[in-house]
Amino acid sequence: MNQFAETELILTKENRVYHINLLADDVADDVIVVGDQHRVAQISAHFSKIDFKTEHREFITHTGWYNNKRITVLSTGIGTDNIDIVMNELDSAVNINPVTRTLNSTHRKLNVIRLGTSGALQADIPVNGLVVSSHGVGLDGLLNFYDGWQNVCNNTISDAFVNQTGWLPNMPYPYCVEASTELLNIFKEGNFVGITATAPGFYGPQGRQIKLKSALPNLNDSLTNFKFENYRITNFEMETSALYGLGKLLNHQCVTVCVIIANRVRKEFTNDYKKSVDTLIENCLHKITN
Repeated sequence: MNQFAETELILTKENRVYHINLLADDVADDVIVVGDQHRVAQISAHFSKIDFKTEHREFITHTGWYNNKRITVLSTGIGTDNIDIVMNELDSAVNINPVTRTLNSTHRKLNVIRLGTSGALQADIPVNGLVVSSHGVGLDGLLNFYDGWQNVCNNTISDAFVNQTGWLPNMPYPYCVEASTELLNIFKEGNFVGITATAPGFYGPQGRQIKLKSALPNLNDSLTNFKFENYRITNFEMETSALYGLGKLLNHQCVTVCVIIANRVRKEFTNDYKKSVDTLIENCLHKITN
């Protein structure tokens, strides 16, 4: 069997995958990923028992039990570049033998559920509402670095996006990947569902203009007005497209659920951020375990 070189699969002296500092036994089959390190403890406070804790850089992990189900919570930090680290290393932790540096004979498939905060791009989606991402459209270009990306993407939606938004030729190709159908069906009940645009930054890439002006000044209006069959772009955030793309390439199931803390169309912002996130956590823990 092929052995992964030390420069490709970087391990600690304890044979833990380097950045996330995890072994296979530390990781439950259901993994909640969050951007904010402090949100890990906010979620694990709901657990009846915590088996394991570790942290390295921005990557904090708690694994424990909720409603008799073992769940891992892992912080990723912000952006698709951090999702690149987390998804590759999660898969390595559970599917590669750290001693022999070879693939395990049986593939372990994880359910990876991202709980995030987001800005709505549709006027009818209220602040504090929950949005489940049917697709992630990546404006960042990350997935284009991986062989086989075409096999997991919906290029028909991507091409419609380019045509409808006036996408500039110097911008990365906006790859589009679907959520896990199984997980989408679990989380969509009672929530808004739509395409999530994943931006490679918080300011210019999301249409914000302070001192620097946008190269796409009408970007947000273009996203709000985008239509493809029965789909519309519901919200903006910074991780989902990479999560969905790498999840499919690595054969894991992924879904994102975001609480809306701002409506970009109505210029409204939540007046209680912590309560908004608590609503998201409680809703999703219930769905994961029922």
